[in-house]
Amino acid sequence: MDLNYGPEYDAFRQQVRAFIEAHRHLAPPSAARAARPSSEAVQWQKLLIENGYTARTIPAEYGGYGAEPDILKSRIISEEFSQAGVPGGLANQGISMLVPTLLELGTREQKQRWIEPTLKGEIVWCQGYSEPGAGSDLASLKTSARVEDGYFVINGQKIWTSTAKQADMIFCLVRTEPDAPKHRGISYLIFSMDTPGIEVRPLKTMTGHAEFNETFFTDVRVPVDQIVGARGQGWLVANATLGHERGMLGDPGALENRLQALIALMQEERIGQARAIDNPVLRDRLLALQAEVSAMKCNGMRILSNRLKGESGGMAKLIVKLQSCEIAHQISALAIDAMGEMGTLYHGSPREREAGAWQWNYMFQLGLIIGGGTAQIQKNIIAERGLGMPREPKLAKTSDAAKATADTARHKQGSA
Repeated sequence: MDLNYGPEYDAFRQQVRAFIEAHRHLAPPSAARAARPSSEAVQWQKLLIENGYTARTIPAEYGGYGAEPDILKSRIISEEFSQAGVPGGLANQGISMLVPTLLELGTREQKQRWIEPTLKGEIVWCQGYSEPGAGSDLASLKTSARVEDGYFVINGQKIWTSTAKQADMIFCLVRTEPDAPKHRGISYLIFSMDTPGIEVRPLKTMTGHAEFNETFFTDVRVPVDQIVGARGQGWLVANATLGHERGMLGDPGALENRLQALIALMQEERIGQARAIDNPVLRDRLLALQAEVSAMKCNGMRILSNRLKGESGGMAKLIVKLQSCEIAHQISALAIDAMGEMGTLYHGSPREREAGAWQWNYMFQLGLIIGGGTAQIQKNIIAERGLGMPREPKLAKTSDAAKATADTARHKQGSA
């Protein structure tokens, strides 16, 4: 078996390396790539697009590079940026979730209006999906929108709205057909976060920061043409976005970057007189994680191959979110253990390592195992859709009369 890429790809790899060497001084630090990217990060993103190192296959008419899909070139780009410790393109809710949704289901006008500024980091988006009573069962959402004088008038609440404080725009699920079955009465709207009637309240998490928010809508008026897909068919659009969200959360390139950072940390940190990486127990855990990350990289190439062939991806696609989020959390856990007693330091302690980034990631990634579809929900999806196992049985619905009879019986027993 010949695993060499061949002369064409060897030449492309050298081209990528030359670009990185010539421009790495322009790359922004990780903090500059946060919810609202800095001007430095925006300029880096534009440079990468111009050279085809991000947004590579997105049509040029919508602000991408416009290259033909090539699995190996995409893999080479990811590998070289990771090995060099240089950040690749921006990944956020707008770029990684909304853009591919619009490419698939948006109108030409929507693509022309929103994709390019989103790709370039000029517009930041947030996602209005979860509600206090509609998390795992998203189709139970209650936020409503009625039509009035050419506008959707929105009332309701969303929760766990990442980046809502920083966002310019939101893609949001609302119920526009209250009498339709719950999966068929939803619409997918896009509108400005500056629209009157929107209130955002930060939610502080166990990281000590407010990564999430509550978002309230009171008579928010959105033009009726700011809808993706048909009215009442938002569940279809929402599921397309959810698929891209799971891909973003399970990005094998991001996993590899974290693993490389972990290896560098373990080569520097000392436990007693030896390096952390020389500790046999820690090294054994590192090797196991390295194997897991390699497997996810290969799985990512399989998914990409399926996508280019127009195939669904099957089990390979279903495991991505579950596996990647759990591996990312395990990488951070090993980093903290490798730091020994220093791994407990956080929040500006004089001796904390890397500004507490590993501790923050450890706690935040624990949340990602829940967010974007809990591990339990992911396992159900894998079992039912991937393995063909029967659905989990649901309790039979009890009539009101039967409930009243049961309540009366319990009351009599209690009195006795």
